[in-house]
Amino acid sequence: MIDETHDRARRSWVDSANGHAEFPLQNLPFGVFTPPGATVPDARPRGGVAIGDSVFDLRAAVEAGLFSGLAARAAEAASGPSLNPLMALGAGPRRALRQQVFALLAADGAGRGQAEALAGRLLHRASDCWLHLPATIGNFTDFFAGIHHAANGGRRRDPNNPLSPNYKYVPVAYHSRASSVRESNVAVRRPSGQRKLPDEAAPTFGPCQKLDYELELAVWVGPGNRQGEPVEIGEAAEQIFGLGLVNDWSARDIQQWESQPLGPFLGKSFGSTVSPWIVTAEALEPFRIAQPPRPDGDPRPLPHLWDDRDQQQGAFDIALEALILTPQMREKGLAPHRVSQSNTSDLYWTVAQFVAHHTSGGCNLRPGDLFGTGTISGPTKAGWGSLSEQSADGTRRISLASGETRSFLENGDEAIFRAHCRRDGYAPIGFGECRGMIVA
Repeated sequence: MIDETHDRARRSWVDSANGHAEFPLQNLPFGVFTPPGATVPDARPRGGVAIGDSVFDLRAAVEAGLFSGLAARAAEAASGPSLNPLMALGAGPRRALRQQVFALLAADGAGRGQAEALAGRLLHRASDCWLHLPATIGNFTDFFAGIHHAANGGRRRDPNNPLSPNYKYVPVAYHSRASSVRESNVAVRRPSGQRKLPDEAAPTFGPCQKLDYELELAVWVGPGNRQGEPVEIGEAAEQIFGLGLVNDWSARDIQQWESQPLGPFLGKSFGSTVSPWIVTAEALEPFRIAQPPRPDGDPRPLPHLWDDRDQQQGAFDIALEALILTPQMREKGLAPHRVSQSNTSDLYWTVAQFVAHHTSGGCNLRPGDLFGTGTISGPTKAGWGSLSEQSADGTRRISLASGETRSFLENGDEAIFRAHCRRDGYAPIGFGECRGMIVA
Protein backbone atom coordinates (compact mmCIF):
# COMPACT_ATOMS: atom_id res chain seq x y z
CA MET A 1 0.00 0.00 0.00
CA ILE A 2 3.03 2.33 -0.15
CA ASP A 3 2.68 4.61 -3.19
CA GLU A 4 3.65 8.05 -4.52
CA THR A 5 1.95 9.79 -1.59
CA HIS A 6 4.72 8.44 0.66
CA ASP A 7 7.63 9.66 -1.51
CA ARG A 8 9.72 11.89 0.74
CA ALA A 9 11.11 13.75 -2.28
CA ARG A 10 7.70 15.14 -3.20
CA ARG A 11 7.11 18.74 -2.12
CA SER A 12 4.07 20.97 -1.78
CA TRP A 13 3.39 24.42 -3.18
CA VAL A 14 2.16 25.18 0.36
CA ASP A 15 5.59 26.26 1.60
CA SER A 16 5.00 25.61 5.30
CA ALA A 17 4.38 21.92 4.55
CA ASN A 18 7.90 21.29 3.32
CA GLY A 19 9.90 19.89 6.22
CA HIS A 20 6.96 20.36 8.59
CA ALA A 21 7.43 18.24 11.71
CA GLU A 22 3.76 17.24 11.89
CA PHE A 23 1.88 17.77 8.64
CA PRO A 24 4.02 17.47 5.50
CA LEU A 25 2.50 16.53 2.16
CA GLN A 26 3.00 12.84 3.01
CA ASN A 27 0.60 12.98 6.00
CA LEU A 28 -2.70 14.75 5.11
CA PRO A 29 -4.74 13.86 8.22
CA PHE A 30 -8.48 14.56 8.34
CA GLY A 31 -10.30 16.69 10.89
CA VAL A 32 -13.23 19.06 11.39
CA PHE A 33 -12.73 22.81 11.80
CA THR A 34 -14.43 26.18 11.77
CA PRO A 35 -12.58 28.77 9.66
CA PRO A 36 -11.57 32.10 11.20
CA GLY A 37 -13.88 35.11 10.96
CA ALA A 38 -16.65 33.07 9.36
CA THR A 39 -20.27 34.21 9.45
CA VAL A 40 -23.45 32.14 9.26
CA PRO A 41 -23.82 29.90 7.27
CA ASP A 42 -20.08 29.83 6.55
CA ALA A 43 -19.37 29.43 10.28
CA ARG A 44 -20.61 25.84 10.22
CA PRO A 45 -17.92 23.25 11.03
CA ARG A 46 -16.63 21.40 7.99
CA GLY A 47 -14.08 18.76 7.11
CA GLY A 48 -10.49 19.72 6.47
CA VAL A 49 -7.02 18.34 5.85
CA ALA A 50 -3.93 19.53 7.72
CA ILE A 51 -1.14 20.70 5.41
CA GLY A 52 1.81 22.46 7.04
CA ASP A 53 0.54 25.41 9.06
CA SER A 54 -2.74 25.50 7.12
CA VAL A 55 -6.05 23.68 6.86
CA PHE A 56 -7.27 22.66 3.41
CA ASP A 57 -11.02 23.31 3.23
CA LEU A 58 -12.79 20.25 1.80
CA ARG A 59 -16.15 21.96 1.52
CA ALA A 60 -14.66 24.82 -0.49
CA ALA A 61 -12.86 22.30 -2.69
CA VAL A 62 -16.10 20.40 -3.33
CA GLU A 63 -17.91 23.63 -4.23
CA ALA A 64 -15.10 24.44 -6.65
CA GLY A 65 -15.50 21.05 -8.35
CA LEU A 66 -11.92 19.94 -7.69
CA PHE A 67 -12.69 16.25 -7.16
CA SER A 68 -13.81 13.53 -9.51
CA GLY A 69 -14.91 9.90 -9.41
CA LEU A 70 -14.75 8.02 -6.12
CA ALA A 71 -12.87 10.90 -4.50
CA ALA A 72 -15.74 13.30 -5.22
CA ARG A 73 -18.12 11.06 -3.29
CA ALA A 74 -15.67 10.84 -0.40
CA ALA A 75 -15.00 14.60 -0.38
CA GLU A 76 -18.73 15.31 -0.22
CA ALA A 77 -19.01 12.92 2.72
CA ALA A 78 -16.07 14.60 4.47
CA SER A 79 -17.15 18.20 3.94
CA GLY A 80 -19.82 18.32 6.67
CA PRO A 81 -19.64 18.85 10.46
CA SER A 82 -18.37 15.33 11.21
CA LEU A 83 -16.29 12.68 9.47
CA ASN A 84 -18.77 9.89 10.20
CA PRO A 85 -20.13 9.79 6.61
CA LEU A 86 -16.58 9.46 5.25
CA MET A 87 -15.76 6.78 7.80
CA ALA A 88 -18.82 4.81 6.73
CA LEU A 89 -17.59 4.60 3.11
CA GLY A 90 -14.64 2.37 3.93
CA ALA A 91 -11.06 2.34 2.75
CA GLY A 92 -11.47 2.66 -1.04
CA PRO A 93 -13.10 6.10 -1.19
CA ARG A 94 -10.85 7.38 1.61
CA ARG A 95 -7.73 6.34 -0.30
CA ALA A 96 -9.05 7.93 -3.49
CA LEU A 97 -9.71 11.21 -1.66
CA ARG A 98 -6.28 11.25 -0.06
CA GLN A 99 -4.63 10.68 -3.44
CA GLN A 100 -6.56 13.51 -5.10
CA VAL A 101 -5.84 15.90 -2.22
CA PHE A 102 -2.18 14.95 -2.64
CA ALA A 103 -2.37 15.76 -6.38
CA LEU A 104 -3.96 19.14 -5.61
CA LEU A 105 -1.34 20.12 -3.03
CA ALA A 106 1.84 18.65 -4.54
CA ALA A 107 4.19 21.09 -6.24
CA ASP A 108 4.26 18.82 -9.29
CA GLY A 109 0.70 17.54 -8.86
CA ALA A 110 -1.79 17.35 -11.69
CA GLY A 111 -4.26 19.56 -9.80
CA ARG A 112 -1.86 22.25 -8.64
CA GLY A 113 -2.99 24.86 -11.15
CA GLN A 114 -6.63 24.66 -10.10
CA ALA A 115 -5.93 24.52 -6.37
CA GLU A 116 -3.26 27.22 -6.17
CA ALA A 117 -5.47 29.66 -8.08
CA LEU A 118 -8.09 29.21 -5.34
CA ALA A 119 -5.65 29.25 -2.41
CA GLY A 120 -7.43 32.16 -0.75
CA ARG A 121 -10.62 30.08 -0.50
CA LEU A 122 -9.06 26.67 0.08
CA LEU A 123 -6.44 27.37 2.76
CA HIS A 124 -6.92 28.76 6.26
CA ARG A 125 -4.25 29.48 8.82
CA ALA A 126 -4.58 26.59 11.27
CA SER A 127 -3.78 28.73 14.31
CA ASP A 128 -6.81 30.91 13.50
CA CYS A 129 -9.23 27.96 13.22
CA TRP A 130 -11.12 26.11 15.92
CA LEU A 131 -10.58 22.36 15.67
CA HIS A 132 -13.60 20.29 16.70
CA LEU A 133 -14.10 16.65 17.56
CA PRO A 134 -13.45 14.90 14.25
CA ALA A 135 -16.48 12.62 14.56
CA THR A 136 -19.71 12.15 16.44
CA ILE A 137 -18.73 9.43 18.90
CA GLY A 138 -21.49 6.94 19.54
CA ASN A 139 -19.39 4.49 21.56
CA PHE A 140 -16.07 4.67 23.37
CA THR A 141 -14.26 1.49 24.40
CA ASP A 142 -11.08 1.69 26.45
CA PHE A 143 -8.66 -1.23 26.19
CA PHE A 144 -5.87 -2.17 28.62
CA ALA A 145 -3.26 -3.24 26.10
CA GLY A 146 -0.23 -1.46 27.53
CA ILE A 147 1.29 -4.41 29.33
CA HIS A 148 3.88 -2.42 31.29
CA HIS A 149 1.18 -0.09 32.61
CA ALA A 150 -1.01 -3.06 33.50
CA ALA A 151 1.87 -4.75 35.33
CA ASN A 152 2.86 -1.58 37.19
CA GLY A 153 -0.66 -1.16 38.52
CA GLY A 154 -0.99 -4.85 39.32
CA ARG A 155 2.21 -4.93 41.36
CA ARG A 156 0.66 -2.55 43.88
CA ARG A 157 -2.07 -5.14 44.47
CA ASP A 158 -0.03 -8.33 44.18
CA PRO A 159 3.73 -8.07 43.48
CA ASN A 160 3.92 -11.77 42.60
CA ASN A 161 0.97 -11.86 40.18
CA PRO A 162 0.54 -8.37 38.72
CA LEU A 163 -1.53 -9.43 35.69
CA SER A 164 -4.95 -11.01 35.85
CA PRO A 165 -5.15 -14.61 34.52
CA ASN A 166 -7.00 -13.53 31.37
CA TYR A 167 -4.65 -10.69 30.38
CA LYS A 168 -2.51 -12.63 27.90
CA TYR A 169 -5.48 -14.44 26.37
CA VAL A 170 -7.91 -11.61 25.66
CA PRO A 171 -7.64 -7.86 24.94
CA VAL A 172 -9.14 -6.64 28.21
CA ALA A 173 -11.40 -3.57 27.90
CA TYR A 174 -14.36 -1.75 29.38
CA HIS A 175 -17.05 0.48 27.86
CA SER A 176 -16.27 4.08 28.69
CA ARG A 177 -18.36 7.25 28.38
CA ALA A 178 -18.68 8.77 24.88
CA SER A 179 -20.72 11.80 25.97
CA SER A 180 -17.84 13.36 27.94
CA VAL A 181 -15.16 13.08 25.23
CA ARG A 182 -13.98 16.56 24.25
CA GLU A 183 -11.59 17.99 21.71
CA SER A 184 -8.12 19.23 22.51
CA ASN A 185 -7.77 22.62 24.25
CA VAL A 186 -11.07 22.30 26.14
CA ALA A 187 -10.60 22.66 29.91
CA VAL A 188 -11.33 19.64 32.12
CA ARG A 189 -13.10 20.30 35.42
CA ARG A 190 -11.68 18.48 38.43
CA PRO A 191 -14.34 15.94 39.40
CA SER A 192 -15.72 15.30 42.84
CA GLY A 193 -16.58 11.87 44.05
CA GLN A 194 -16.62 9.34 46.83
CA ARG A 195 -13.28 7.96 47.98
CA LYS A 196 -11.91 6.12 50.96
CA LEU A 197 -8.34 6.63 52.02
CA PRO A 198 -6.50 3.78 53.80
CA ASP A 199 -6.54 5.60 57.15
CA GLU A 200 -10.25 6.48 56.98
CA ALA A 201 -12.94 4.42 58.66
CA ALA A 202 -15.58 5.44 56.12
CA PRO A 203 -15.63 7.07 52.69
CA THR A 204 -15.93 10.83 52.17
CA PHE A 205 -17.09 12.95 49.23
CA GLY A 206 -15.09 15.79 47.75
CA PRO A 207 -12.80 16.96 44.93
CA CYS A 208 -10.48 14.35 43.45
CA GLN A 209 -7.07 14.40 45.14
CA LYS A 210 -5.30 12.07 42.69
CA LEU A 211 -6.09 13.47 39.25
CA ASP A 212 -4.08 11.70 36.58
CA TYR A 213 -3.58 11.57 32.83
CA GLU A 214 -3.27 8.44 30.69
CA LEU A 215 -1.19 8.50 27.50
CA GLU A 216 -3.14 6.48 24.93
CA LEU A 217 -3.54 6.01 21.21
CA ALA A 218 -6.99 6.79 19.78
CA VAL A 219 -8.27 4.24 17.26
CA TRP A 220 -11.09 5.50 15.01
CA VAL A 221 -13.44 2.90 13.51
CA GLY A 222 -14.41 3.06 9.84
CA PRO A 223 -17.37 1.27 8.25
CA GLY A 224 -18.27 -1.03 11.14
CA ASN A 225 -20.19 -4.32 11.02
CA ARG A 226 -23.70 -5.63 11.37
CA GLN A 227 -24.87 -6.89 14.74
CA GLY A 228 -24.32 -10.62 15.02
CA GLU A 229 -21.67 -10.67 12.27
CA PRO A 230 -18.16 -10.76 13.79
CA VAL A 231 -15.24 -9.25 11.89
CA GLU A 232 -12.64 -11.90 11.12
CA ILE A 233 -9.13 -11.11 12.31
CA GLY A 234 -7.76 -11.17 8.75
CA GLU A 235 -10.23 -8.44 7.73
CA ALA A 236 -10.15 -6.39 10.91
CA ALA A 237 -7.47 -3.90 9.79
CA GLU A 238 -9.83 -2.64 7.08
CA GLN A 239 -12.12 -1.39 9.85
CA ILE A 240 -9.53 1.14 11.03
CA PHE A 241 -10.05 4.64 9.62
CA GLY A 242 -7.02 6.09 11.36
CA LEU A 243 -5.27 6.92 14.60
CA GLY A 244 -4.97 9.86 16.96
CA LEU A 245 -4.19 10.54 20.61
CA VAL A 246 -6.48 10.31 23.62
CA ASN A 247 -6.00 11.36 27.23
CA ASP A 248 -8.29 9.18 29.29
CA TRP A 249 -8.25 11.31 32.43
CA SER A 250 -8.44 9.32 35.66
CA ALA A 251 -9.55 10.25 39.17
CA ARG A 252 -7.42 7.61 40.87
CA ASP A 253 -8.78 7.96 44.41
CA ILE A 254 -12.37 7.72 43.17
CA GLN A 255 -11.46 4.89 40.80
CA GLN A 256 -9.70 2.84 43.48
CA TRP A 257 -12.71 2.92 45.81
CA GLU A 258 -15.44 2.26 43.23
CA SER A 259 -13.80 -0.31 40.94
CA GLN A 260 -14.71 -3.42 42.92
CA PRO A 261 -16.47 -5.44 41.67
CA LEU A 262 -17.54 -3.99 38.30
CA GLY A 263 -14.62 -1.75 37.35
CA PRO A 264 -14.21 1.97 36.60
CA PHE A 265 -17.24 4.29 36.63
CA LEU A 266 -17.16 7.90 37.89
CA GLY A 267 -13.38 7.86 38.15
CA LYS A 268 -13.26 7.69 34.34
CA SER A 269 -16.51 9.15 33.03
CA PHE A 270 -15.93 12.85 33.81
CA GLY A 271 -13.87 13.50 30.71
CA SER A 272 -11.54 12.30 27.97
CA THR A 273 -9.59 14.48 25.54
CA VAL A 274 -8.80 13.53 21.93
CA SER A 275 -6.47 15.14 19.41
CA PRO A 276 -8.32 16.82 16.52
CA TRP A 277 -6.51 15.28 13.55
CA ILE A 278 -6.91 11.66 12.46
CA VAL A 279 -3.82 10.26 10.75
CA THR A 280 -5.20 7.81 8.21
CA ALA A 281 -4.28 4.17 7.92
CA GLU A 282 -2.77 5.03 4.51
CA ALA A 283 -0.41 7.68 5.88
CA LEU A 284 0.77 5.20 8.51
CA GLU A 285 1.68 2.45 6.03
CA PRO A 286 5.45 3.15 6.06
CA PHE A 287 5.48 2.96 9.85
CA ARG A 288 3.90 -0.46 10.24
CA ILE A 289 6.08 -3.02 11.96
CA ALA A 290 5.81 -6.60 13.14
CA GLN A 291 4.05 -7.14 16.43
CA PRO A 292 6.87 -7.78 18.95
CA PRO A 293 7.12 -11.49 19.72
CA ARG A 294 5.59 -12.61 22.97
CA PRO A 295 8.00 -13.60 25.74
CA ASP A 296 8.77 -17.27 26.12
CA GLY A 297 6.02 -19.02 28.01
CA ASP A 298 3.26 -16.60 27.02
CA PRO A 299 0.26 -18.31 25.39
CA ARG A 300 -0.41 -17.97 21.68
CA PRO A 301 -3.69 -16.08 21.08
CA LEU A 302 -6.70 -18.23 20.26
CA PRO A 303 -7.39 -18.73 16.53
CA HIS A 304 -10.00 -15.95 16.27
CA LEU A 305 -7.31 -13.49 17.42
CA TRP A 306 -4.40 -14.79 15.36
CA ASP A 307 -3.48 -13.81 11.80
CA ASP A 308 0.02 -14.22 10.38
CA ARG A 309 -0.16 -11.05 8.29
CA ASP A 310 -1.36 -9.04 11.27
CA GLN A 311 1.55 -10.35 13.33
CA GLN A 312 3.98 -9.43 10.54
CA GLN A 313 2.78 -5.85 9.98
CA GLY A 314 -0.09 -5.03 12.31
CA ALA A 315 1.83 -2.95 14.86
CA PHE A 316 3.06 0.66 14.52
CA ASP A 317 6.31 2.44 15.31
CA ILE A 318 4.97 5.65 16.85
CA ALA A 319 7.04 7.58 19.38
CA LEU A 320 4.95 9.11 22.19
CA GLU A 321 5.59 11.89 24.70
CA ALA A 322 3.69 13.08 27.77
CA LEU A 323 4.42 16.58 29.06
CA ILE A 324 3.16 18.89 31.82
CA LEU A 325 2.85 22.68 31.66
CA THR A 326 2.18 24.29 35.05
CA PRO A 327 0.86 27.81 35.69
CA GLN A 328 4.31 28.84 36.92
CA MET A 329 5.95 27.57 33.72
CA ARG A 330 3.34 29.41 31.67
CA GLU A 331 3.92 32.64 33.57
CA LYS A 332 7.70 32.40 33.15
CA GLY A 333 7.50 31.41 29.48
CA LEU A 334 9.10 28.03 30.14
CA ALA A 335 8.67 25.03 27.85
CA PRO A 336 6.52 22.13 29.06
CA HIS A 337 8.32 19.48 31.10
CA ARG A 338 8.54 16.09 29.43
CA VAL A 339 7.58 13.39 31.91
CA SER A 340 7.84 10.31 29.72
CA GLN A 341 8.64 8.88 26.29
CA SER A 342 7.22 5.56 25.10
CA ASN A 343 6.30 3.80 21.88
CA THR A 344 3.22 2.05 20.54
CA SER A 345 5.35 -1.07 20.02
CA ASP A 346 4.87 -1.58 23.78
CA LEU A 347 1.24 -2.59 23.18
CA TYR A 348 0.59 -6.29 23.86
CA TRP A 349 -2.25 -6.50 21.29
CA THR A 350 -2.69 -5.05 17.78
CA VAL A 351 -5.55 -2.76 16.76
CA ALA A 352 -6.85 -5.51 14.47
CA GLN A 353 -7.07 -7.80 17.49
CA PHE A 354 -9.10 -5.07 19.23
CA VAL A 355 -11.62 -5.14 16.38
CA ALA A 356 -11.76 -8.93 16.13
CA HIS A 357 -12.26 -9.34 19.87
CA HIS A 358 -14.77 -6.50 20.18
CA THR A 359 -16.99 -8.01 17.48
CA SER A 360 -16.38 -11.69 18.26
CA GLY A 361 -19.56 -11.99 20.32
CA GLY A 362 -21.66 -10.20 17.72
CA CYS A 363 -21.26 -6.60 18.92
CA ASN A 364 -21.73 -4.11 16.09
CA LEU A 365 -19.20 -1.32 15.61
CA ARG A 366 -20.33 1.94 14.00
CA PRO A 367 -18.52 4.61 11.97
CA GLY A 368 -16.89 7.04 14.39
CA ASP A 369 -16.65 4.63 17.31
CA LEU A 370 -13.56 5.34 19.37
CA PHE A 371 -11.13 2.92 21.00
CA GLY A 372 -8.48 3.87 23.52
CA THR A 373 -5.52 1.51 23.61
CA GLY A 374 -5.00 1.87 27.33
CA THR A 375 -2.01 3.66 28.79
CA ILE A 376 1.12 3.03 26.75
CA SER A 377 4.05 2.74 29.13
CA GLY A 378 7.56 1.58 28.42
CA PRO A 379 9.47 -0.99 30.46
CA THR A 380 11.34 1.63 32.52
CA LYS A 381 10.36 4.73 34.49
CA ALA A 382 11.36 6.97 31.57
CA GLY A 383 8.45 5.52 29.61
CA TRP A 384 5.71 5.28 32.22
CA GLY A 385 2.67 6.98 30.72
CA SER A 386 0.72 8.03 33.82
CA LEU A 387 1.47 9.96 37.00
CA SER A 388 0.20 7.11 39.17
CA GLU A 389 3.15 5.07 37.86
CA GLN A 390 5.64 7.92 38.00
CA SER A 391 4.70 8.83 41.59
CA ALA A 392 4.01 5.27 42.83
CA ASP A 393 0.39 6.26 43.55
CA GLY A 394 1.46 9.52 45.17
CA THR A 395 4.14 8.17 47.49
CA ARG A 396 6.93 10.07 45.74
CA ARG A 397 7.26 13.48 44.09
CA ILE A 398 8.23 14.13 40.46
CA SER A 399 10.73 16.96 39.98
CA LEU A 400 9.94 19.35 37.14
CA ALA A 401 12.36 21.56 35.23
CA SER A 402 10.79 24.65 36.84
CA GLY A 403 11.82 23.48 40.31
CA GLU A 404 8.27 22.45 41.17
CA THR A 405 7.21 18.95 42.11
CA ARG A 406 4.09 16.93 41.43
CA SER A 407 2.56 13.62 42.43
CA PHE A 408 -0.70 14.25 40.58
CA LEU A 409 -2.12 17.14 38.58
CA GLU A 410 -2.97 20.42 40.26
CA ASN A 411 -5.45 23.03 39.09
CA GLY A 412 -4.04 25.02 36.19
CA ASP A 413 -1.76 22.18 35.08
CA GLU A 414 -1.97 21.23 31.42
CA ALA A 415 -1.23 17.73 30.14
CA ILE A 416 0.17 17.63 26.61
CA PHE A 417 0.61 14.53 24.44
CA ARG A 418 2.64 14.36 21.22
CA ALA A 419 3.33 11.56 18.74
CA HIS A 420 5.66 11.21 15.75
CA CYS A 421 6.53 8.56 13.18
CA ARG A 422 10.06 8.35 11.79
CA ARG A 423 11.65 5.83 9.44
CA ASP A 424 14.69 6.04 7.21
CA GLY A 425 13.72 6.81 3.63
CA TYR A 426 10.34 8.36 4.49
CA ALA A 427 9.18 11.80 5.53
CA PRO A 428 8.50 11.99 9.27
CA ILE A 429 4.91 12.74 10.22
CA GLY A 430 3.16 13.79 13.43
CA PHE A 431 -0.24 13.71 15.04
CA GLY A 432 -0.53 17.24 16.39
CA GLU A 433 -1.00 17.82 20.08
CA CYS A 434 -3.60 16.54 22.52
CA ARG A 435 -3.93 19.18 25.24
CA GLY A 436 -6.16 19.68 28.25
CA MET A 437 -5.96 21.97 31.29
CA ILE A 438 -7.36 21.09 34.71
CA VAL A 439 -9.63 23.70 36.29
CA ALA A 440 -11.21 23.80 39.75
